[in-house]
Amino acid sequence: MRILDNLKTEAIVAELHATDKKGVLQELTAALAQVSGMDPDEMVQVLMERERLGSTGIGGGIAIPHGKMKSLKSLLMGFGRSRAGVDFDAMDGKRTHLFFLLLAPEDSTGGHLKMLARISRLLKNTVFKERLMNAADGQELYAVIEKEDKEF
Repeated sequence: MRILDNLKTEAIVAELHATDKKGVLQELTAALAQVSGMDPDEMVQVLMERERLGSTGIGGGIAIPHGKMKSLKSLLMGFGRSRAGVDFDAMDGKRTHLFFLLLAPEDSTGGHLKMLARISRLLKNTVFKERLMNAADGQELYAVIEKEDKEF
């Protein structure tokens, strides 16, 4: 399963402006709504409910906010970068810079978990994370993800 099977260029936010968790989720879901036609407020609600169970800020400057929605037919994915970083209640207490957002159909199990695992594995690569942080814009971010997605 490849990331780019689910991530569209239009769902990449190269410069997040939000300063808090909810703001990040609102920016990411606004981009995702343009690609999917889904209600961004509903997406934020689902993601915030998941965050109440425990932060998806996994540390190392990374968060993988995710959730499940009844109205979805297939996986939806977004990506965002905050150069300044956001307090996302990460496990290590540090600011979060890279966000992979994943929404899955409510009855999804295998695909959702495989994608979470794939993203986690890719983001353990320090060089990959640096390339994401240094990319000039959304198209370059997509190209960085594409290159890593093929090689891994």
